[in-house]
Amino acid sequence: MSQGIENKVVVITGASSGLGEATARHLAERGASVVLGARRRDRIAKLAEELSAKGYKAKAVQTDVTDQHQVKTLVDTAVNAFGRIDVMLNNAGLMPLAPLERLKVDEWDRMIDVNIKGVLYGIAAALPHMKAQKSGHIINVSSVYGHVVDPGAAVYCATKFAVRALSEGLRKEVKPYNIRTTIISPGAVSTELLEHISEKDIQAGTKEFVSKIAISADTFARTVAFAVNEPDDVDINEILFRPTAQPV
Repeated sequence: MSQGIENKVVVITGASSGLGEATARHLAERGASVVLGARRRDRIAKLAEELSAKGYKAKAVQTDVTDQHQVKTLVDTAVNAFGRIDVMLNNAGLMPLAPLERLKVDEWDRMIDVNIKGVLYGIAAALPHMKAQKSGHIINVSSVYGHVVDPGAAVYCATKFAVRALSEGLRKEVKPYNIRTTIISPGAVSTELLEHISEKDIQAGTKEFVSKIAISADTFARTVAFAVNEPDDVDINEILFRPTAQPV
């Protein structure tokens, strides 16, 4: 029975900033080999170079999670480079908040593509390798908004509720292969997520609220590390955390 983070191969989507970047740093410092996926090639390449310069193992693969082939290439690159994949962190996400009546249909489509289909593509890429290994850990990022629904956030909430439903179905299906599953639902964390809000009035109000209570992305990284670090016979299925000051 294995335990710990050291020598595990971890694939992270949305690794160019925020939760993904913080987690890549945190796990690499603890001995994991990290494979970074994101659309912004320059950002993940710089991060991989920085980690490698410190003696850590890191690779960067430009990846748009709405493209199934690119996600498969990301995971296959990890397996080819390091021989296996131990953890798949489906972290990439968008949150362009707006009331339904503003009919931001293009943004609805984009959220579904990134927040739901991106997670499914991550599962599809990692699962065959993990089944063959008879081990692995798939971590999907939901949100506090995967537990509650607020006005102006209906579609985002729907995508994050969907992540929880998919993850629970996955948990029940992969038991024969000794694969673990974890849902992590963060509250207000200081990231670039609010930059996705195109409605300036909503963006300004949300930023004002979040700036007063947001906690560091390192909090999320430590949460991932906790789930990964547990022995293989311990399956941490769901973690919900918020800033202490967050009422929602």
